[in-house]
Amino acid sequence: MAAYGYIRVSSKDQNEDRQLLALRELDIPERNIFIEKQSGKDFERPQYRKMVRRFKRDDLLCVKSIDRLGRNYGEILEQWRFLTKEKGIDIMVLDMPLLDTRRGKDLMGVFLSDVVLQILSFVAENERDNIRRRQAEGIAAARLRGVRFGRPPLPLPDNFHEMHRAWRGKKISLRQAAQACDMPQGTFYAKAVRLEKAEQTAAALF
Repeated sequence: MAAYGYIRVSSKDQNEDRQLLALRELDIPERNIFIEKQSGKDFERPQYRKMVRRFKRDDLLCVKSIDRLGRNYGEILEQWRFLTKEKGIDIMVLDMPLLDTRRGKDLMGVFLSDVVLQILSFVAENERDNIRRRQAEGIAAARLRGVRFGRPPLPLPDNFHEMHRAWRGKKISLRQAAQACDMPQGTFYAKAVRLEKAEQTAAALF
């Protein structure tokens, strides 16, 4: 029997030290610890796939918590059954002792493990959905406050106001004004309209 550890963080700037420390305490060989810096939305992850290919019957997979394995409720259940039934390995979730397939191999033990797994998988996915909803609500609230997202607009060219006045005064065409400002015509027109609206708003206030 060989023991393996799987570590996953969602992005490259997150730290995996907490998970790594927990797995090292189990004396899992470094060569058998696989670290993934990728979303847990599915199981199409290079390090995870590489690890699964090495599994042999009766090997042991250790993860710190169920959400490190994945975050999609249906796929976690499917993958769990694939690993335990088809690959014939055991799985141990450190944060949840009931999720240790080496314990309680009888019918009741398997039943309890399966129930706990389904509950925790649901909680993991539900939390993921809640995070997405809170992010969307936060963005919507920020936009209502006037916060703008994305890259800040580039400053107007030094000659923009001069070309804008010449164009509105029909001294030059839109194409000529845009070329003078080194802009596409559509961009020049959009910035001109935005500028005029801002000037109208300012005039109304004073």
